[in-house]
Amino acid sequence: MDTPSPPAADNEMPREEESLEREEAPPWFAPPMGPEDVAAVETLLGYEFGDKSLVGEALTHGSYYYPYPPGDSTYERLEYLGDGVLTCLMSREVFLTYRSLPPGPLTRLRAANVDKEKLARVAVEHGIHRFLRHKAPQLDGQIDDFIKELCKYKYHSNGLLDAPKVLSDIVESLIGAIYLDSNFNQEVVWRVFRNLADPLISLETLGKHPVSELLEFCQKTRRGLQFVKDGWDKHLKVDVLVDGELLGTATYAQKKEIAQNRAAKAALDKLKETLLQSQIESSSSDRLDLAEAVEL
Repeated sequence: MDTPSPPAADNEMPREEESLEREEAPPWFAPPMGPEDVAAVETLLGYEFGDKSLVGEALTHGSYYYPYPPGDSTYERLEYLGDGVLTCLMSREVFLTYRSLPPGPLTRLRAANVDKEKLARVAVEHGIHRFLRHKAPQLDGQIDDFIKELCKYKYHSNGLLDAPKVLSDIVESLIGAIYLDSNFNQEVVWRVFRNLADPLISLETLGKHPVSELLEFCQKTRRGLQFVKDGWDKHLKVDVLVDGELLGTATYAQKKEIAQNRAAKAALDKLKETLLQSQIESSSSDRLDLAEAVEL
């Protein structure tokens, strides 16, 4: 007598039904994120979702559906929601923390804590990027390059690093998912983000953008400043001339803004080095004159 097959477990789909679902699924069907990955993401965030499907949606890039057009379950709508609530919450935070600070510095503080690089740092420092679902061929390499360069800058590079946008996108989308899942509870969202983004960039750690700093320096010292940009089709090269002298140059094939920022930083470093050397020589000369006067 044939031994009857054991009944399927409650959480296990019978093979006939599973096979039928696969056959009926459209070609662009994307499987949901597995429960182990969902739980791991919840642990990283310090938040347990009521609707677990939001985790997979928040971490699904449009390329995951390739070669078909992306479906509705990508992170874009949640990213939009997260971007809005983060801007609101960070505005509140800096406004209450710095009660006498004018709008200009408040805006820079807010931007530094929710911009592309800061959120990309959050993604890689907590390992959130490991759960990104995508099929973009060059994306993993771009993320690896960003991680390698990140250690050079403690808080923020101020425009010298090219953070892959997808990293900040998934942080915003997860924040949006939490906001939606918690029935739009801003305090829950703030608790999660505050832990993830620690330490926040403060007035003391807020750096200056190299182009802005170079402009200010040249204005104060009455120097002529010129950015010379090579053809963008090949090398994306930028030269910085101060009073006609080449003081900084940089090449970055992916984005002209990064090349310009790096060239400005190189010029600033050169100017500061020259100024420091001039001060040292002037101080040495003064000491020599004083010694000669004493001898007389």
